[in-house]
Amino acid sequence: MFLAVGYIRRPHGVRGEMVMDLLTDFPERLVPGKRLYLGEEHLPVQIRSVRPALQAMLIAFEGFEDRDQVAAFRNQYLYVRADELPPLPEGEYYHHQLLGLTVFDQAGHSLGVLSEILETGANDVYVVRDEQGREVLLPVIEGVILEVDLKTHRLIVNPPEWL
Repeated sequence: MFLAVGYIRRPHGVRGEMVMDLLTDFPERLVPGKRLYLGEEHLPVQIRSVRPALQAMLIAFEGFEDRDQVAAFRNQYLYVRADELPPLPEGEYYHHQLLGLTVFDQAGHSLGVLSEILETGANDVYVVRDEQGREVLLPVIEGVILEVDLKTHRLIVNPPEWL
């Protein structure tokens, strides 16, 4: 499984740099020497340089030294392999680990499947869809999300009364 960490917009300058939008919460992990995978073909590339540029990043890859070589990379995603991600602290999860979990209330009734995670300002919101396509929105706050069990693929919740 591959996870997008950036989106290449266009070449920048004449030395093979490209403007990249960040799609990761961990930009500090994008360092020279790091292997990434480019585009839907997942072409392995190694970062030569990376630096901030206004609201984006400028990135260059080993073996691609000029503008003409990187022009074909325009409008493509950059990926990392999910199995190469470092572990998170206890109780924290990557979104891809949570999506697809079956959601149950405390009584064991299935509410559906976690299909989307909305990032609001205050807290995330889990979108749970049942078999009929109805949605339940669960705020990711203490007292609502009770247990995440990746081994059994289950999420136990205490839905607010107003739901």
